[in-house]
Amino acid sequence: MNIGLPKEVKNNEFRVGLTPGSVGELSLNHNVFVQKDAGKAIGFTDEIYQANGAQILEDASSVFDRSDLIVKVKEPLPEENKFLSSKHILFTYLHLAGNKTNAKKLIDTGVNGVAYETVTSDDGSLPLLAPMSKIAGRISLVVGQYFLLKPNKGIGTLFGNFENIQAREVSVVGAGVAGKEAIRKGIDSGAHVNVLDISDAKLKILEQEFGLNNISYINSTPQSILDAISTSDLVIGSVYVVGKEAPKVISREMLKVMKPGSVLVDISIDQGGCIETSKPTTHDDPVFVEEEVVHYCVTNMPGAVPLTASLALNHATLPFIKKIADLGLAKACASDKHLANGLNIANGEIRHPSVESALNS
Repeated sequence: MNIGLPKEVKNNEFRVGLTPGSVGELSLNHNVFVQKDAGKAIGFTDEIYQANGAQILEDASSVFDRSDLIVKVKEPLPEENKFLSSKHILFTYLHLAGNKTNAKKLIDTGVNGVAYETVTSDDGSLPLLAPMSKIAGRISLVVGQYFLLKPNKGIGTLFGNFENIQAREVSVVGAGVAGKEAIRKGIDSGAHVNVLDISDAKLKILEQEFGLNNISYINSTPQSILDAISTSDLVIGSVYVVGKEAPKVISREMLKVMKPGSVLVDISIDQGGCIETSKPTTHDDPVFVEEEVVHYCVTNMPGAVPLTASLALNHATLPFIKKIADLGLAKACASDKHLANGLNIANGEIRHPSVESALNS
């Protein structure tokens, strides 16, 4: 199969869908086309890709034209849609429910879109979403602390144990993969962490792992969220529903109980955000202030650590890429129900029930 790696075009997106090591494995049986300078920003030069068997092409148009399987990181932007057609298999994060307008334009291209975020595993987890969720969860504490600094619009607090000073509070709403990493980093920072989730079973499992020291486990309801965010310096929203737009668990009205200069990090922003006042931001301009609360809503948070993120992502995606390249999409999906769950769109139609529900609601 002809496999293409275009350069990402999203703001400050330097991750790559294929590392040179992945290209080396794929090029044993397939042709791999890499756009010029696709990985240059993270040290993956064209020469390294060539040494691993890639053919370097000058521009995105050439890569899309020569390739059957396109491997990316982020969803195509409108300027990339013109390169796509029903001949292509697109393997990337699609997050169709997060931007319905662009989703419909992508569907109209006829492309066969397989979304990393809906590929499943035997235990019900999302193995291709998990690596980036873990990174986003860890980053949420880093950026949260940064924007709590007074020169960065924050209230002016620092997490950590200081003599005779009560620990500051972090609330994590949604204790999935990203939330769990945020909890871990919050504990490490010396903050008191409020963990809010709708699953009592999940809260009990987390309690067994993290204990009871400096952490509260709370069943998530509108009232309990309101109570927690009213005393928190940093609130992290990490609610995810497979294929669907994230539910708005924090309303604009709730923000009025928060301390001026406190910080919200909406990890769910790729799926539309779980905070009513959230709107997508970029690494160039990551925050805005609404209701006197600093909002961080960058849609590609792991893009802040593109080398680490690319290596982690490829470790998870390469077996599926090989399967698609070796068998073709139809046979690959027929042989692997978990990969089949990743098929979101094909030939102008929505193929995933949750995505269909989200886009037609």
